[in-house]
Amino acid sequence: GINHVMIAFEQDDLENMAIDDKILVKGHGQGMQLLDYPDVHIMSLDPDLFDKMNIREEDDQLVVDVVAEVPAYLMGSGIGSPSAYTGDYDIMTADTDAIKEFGLDKLCFGDLVLLRDCDNSFGRGYLKGAVSIGVIMHSDCVKMGHGPGVSVIMTTKKSSIKGRINKNANIGKYITEA
Repeated sequence: GINHVMIAFEQDDLENMAIDDKILVKGHGQGMQLLDYPDVHIMSLDPDLFDKMNIREEDDQLVVDVVAEVPAYLMGSGIGSPSAYTGDYDIMTADTDAIKEFGLDKLCFGDLVLLRDCDNSFGRGYLKGAVSIGVIMHSDCVKMGHGPGVSVIMTTKKSSIKGRINKNANIGKYITEA
């Protein structure tokens, strides 16, 4: 599974590291809440990264830059999982026409995507009007029901989140910005 911490290191640090080196990971952001949007659940999202994501308010909604929007019918492996706070679930890619239609054939690691009608509040499932924002965590797969993995970082049962297409909406780019 994808129940691991992903960390980005500077190139100079990577060149000084070796297999089996030990590192200490200090996390923060678990339990983060948006007081003006109590229906939006934030999941495993560093507050500093949240600040760099250029999230805006517009007509009582949070506007989040995303590379693509994914309809619920393309979500596969991982649906029904009892928790969305760990692991991921997959965008099914067997329907190549749908994948091209929604621009999902160009996804990269770290891209932010909006999952339409996907509720991840207390598990993963379909709910009309729900919106989730996730990060692409792994690549495509030939196994039926599997594909690029999405780790959810924001979700709401309501329409409190709206996506805005931005091909540069990638957490790697946000992390490396000054």
